[in-house]
Amino acid sequence: MNSREEHVLYGYKGSGSAAIEAALCLARLPFRQVEAASWDEQSALDELQQVNPLRQVPALRWPDGSTMTESAAILVELGLRHPESGLLPGDPTARAQAIRGLVYLAANCYAAIGIIDYPERWTAATDEADRERVREGARARLHRLWDRFADSFPAQPFLSGDRLGALDLLAAVVSRWAGTRAHLGRVRPQWAAVLSRIDQHEAVAPVWARHWAADSDASTA
Repeated sequence: MNSREEHVLYGYKGSGSAAIEAALCLARLPFRQVEAASWDEQSALDELQQVNPLRQVPALRWPDGSTMTESAAILVELGLRHPESGLLPGDPTARAQAIRGLVYLAANCYAAIGIIDYPERWTAATDEADRERVREGARARLHRLWDRFADSFPAQPFLSGDRLGALDLLAAVVSRWAGTRAHLGRVRPQWAAVLSRIDQHEAVAPVWARHWAADSDASTA
């Protein structure tokens, strides 16, 4: 099939699918959205489960009918298939670092969000006070992980160079959860300003407006 034919994005407002939606817009690729999320029984859960048995979003169905899950992997593949989009840097060294950053966010920061949202999956404790301690520990670790990320990817003016890319999109989405933006504003204020620059980019702002009608730092994963 022609690469310009329709993609299908399974996602939900305020979720990680916002990064994929913004990437599709940045690459100017036609797509259709299917609202689905495990926490909304009225959404298209049956359809989502057919493409991702874990019922996690985002999931992207390519024009050829194949499906891909995992935010970082989707962003990398979009960048490789559509190099003109700028989602991944053209320079091999910069591209390698951008991919490293995407995997770091997915493996570390995104993973910590799952513990904060669903501590019962990570502890046998049934007491809510014990679960809250798990959340507190995960949140503290998450913020330390963001400190390390900010120190590793200084803006220039974007995280991968002069052009907005996939790493910017994922960082701007995942940093909205679990108090991260407020934390970075306190301890890395100049770097936090980079996130605001990403938010205001002409390709990103309309997508964020759909997902976050008002600024929110609530956790939804």
